[in-house]
Amino acid sequence: MNSTAPPAGPVIEVAGLRKSYGDQVVLDGVDLTVPRGTVYALLGPNGAGKTTLVRILSTLVAADGGAARVAGHDVATDAAGVRRSIGVTGQFSAIDELLTGRENLRLMADLAHLPKPAAKARVEELLARFGLTDAAGRRASTYSGGMKRRLDLAMTLVSGPGVIFLDEPTTGLDPRSRRDLWEVVRELLADGVTVLLTTQYLEEADQLAHTVGLLDRGRLVAEGTPAELKALAGGESLDDVFLALTEAAR
Repeated sequence: MNSTAPPAGPVIEVAGLRKSYGDQVVLDGVDLTVPRGTVYALLGPNGAGKTTLVRILSTLVAADGGAARVAGHDVATDAAGVRRSIGVTGQFSAIDELLTGRENLRLMADLAHLPKPAAKARVEELLARFGLTDAAGRRASTYSGGMKRRLDLAMTLVSGPGVIFLDEPTTGLDPRSRRDLWEVVRELLADGVTVLLTTQYLEEADQLAHTVGLLDRGRLVAEGTPAELKALAGGESLDDVFLALTEAAR
């Protein structure tokens, strides 16, 4: 992980965020802040509320209560400002498999209203950065799982967002592809991008995150650096921490 101290100042601010679907409480008063140029990893089992939090912060779902700001924009009152500032890579690929890799990126450039010369340069830059230049003219349906994930993330970056939400981006990938994606996240940090990462992989959080939050049943049960959480729970790994703290919370 990049050892350079990131610049201070929150880019993501969440206060008392609540969301329910009928009688099911999904988020129950979540508070967190993410400083500029850092990775915040949100850990939790299926159904903990991780994806719901990302959907609220990316303005896809409205919260029932609380407040949230992303890059200085209120998610409830300035959704357009939020959307201009973020990129989102969800659990499921957003690529069009009937298009080539290059065509998928050009489509995103068109949606971002990039001028044609700038769009062309950006597309070729991203193809090279993600190791997709040789496969750029092939339909995405022929790509491996790791290649599709790299293309998906490249599409997220076309507009140059300063904040990236990665919702379980390595689920289903083989170990080598997962590590390739980790390197991409480290490169984003070097560019000053802020990343909110949700994951079920404890090793992933340990490798990438400046701060880890443990979400269980809609509540943030613990938060700190990987080292702080290990010390808090007296464990040698985040696996030990997660088991100890979620059991204690219940």
